[in-house]
Amino acid sequence: MTSATVASVRDVSKTFGARKALDGVSVEIAAGEMVALIGPSGSGKSTLLRSITGLQSIDGGKGVITVFGEVVQKNGRVTGAVRDARRKLGMIFQQFNLVGRLSLFSNVMLGALGRLPSWRGLFGVWPVEDKTKAMAALYRVGVSDYAAQRANTLSGGQQQRGAIARALLQGAQAILADEPVASLDPVSARKVMEQLVELNKRDGLGVIVTLHQVDYAIRYCERVVALQAGKIVYDGPSTGLDHKTLVGIYGPEFEDAFWETQA
Repeated sequence: MTSATVASVRDVSKTFGARKALDGVSVEIAAGEMVALIGPSGSGKSTLLRSITGLQSIDGGKGVITVFGEVVQKNGRVTGAVRDARRKLGMIFQQFNLVGRLSLFSNVMLGALGRLPSWRGLFGVWPVEDKTKAMAALYRVGVSDYAAQRANTLSGGQQQRGAIARALLQGAQAILADEPVASLDPVSARKVMEQLVELNKRDGLGVIVTLHQVDYAIRYCERVVALQAGKIVYDGPSTGLDHKTLVGIYGPEFEDAFWETQA
């Protein structure tokens, strides 16, 4: 394993009460890969993503998680290395995770907090260079015209692209996106997924994205990891998700996992 590995998960379990959200999961994501995590609701895909970032602690035992070569979880505990790891990971959430009362520009500037003194964020005193980078990031994702608007006045798609711009300003080396299109209409969802693909192809960023929409996983990601009841049941090319495989993952009504409305 080298630092070129975005995340390495080895024999990781996570228990909530009597339910095993993760059950001996092992998976490795290389730098430059764009990987979709799929599976039925409650399969463990979001728990896996949150465990990689240290937002969710794993069970004690032999499970180990490393991010860019640094151990972030071991023996059921989050290590001190997680802070440095998070600086390298741009997190994008289903509900955008923007501060609604702040402008879109100010939300993007928050991506610089990990490498600047906290007082700059408190008083909004940002370096000119970072301001320029923030506007460039907003322009790149197509929402620079809305920089001055409060985040809570924007559409879901605009907010989500703002979250991507924030990750760009952060200088993230990989993007972890947890159901980033679940709250969006199909047109906005495609724009967000296309933006993630561009970051992967043009910038070489590793992307790990959880998706309910199997057709989006097939269309946008070359590799798919499928979970079922906390276990990995498929890890391979998206082209390998044939009818039999999908029935095995979702059951006979697997068509429900497709986003049928294609605007």
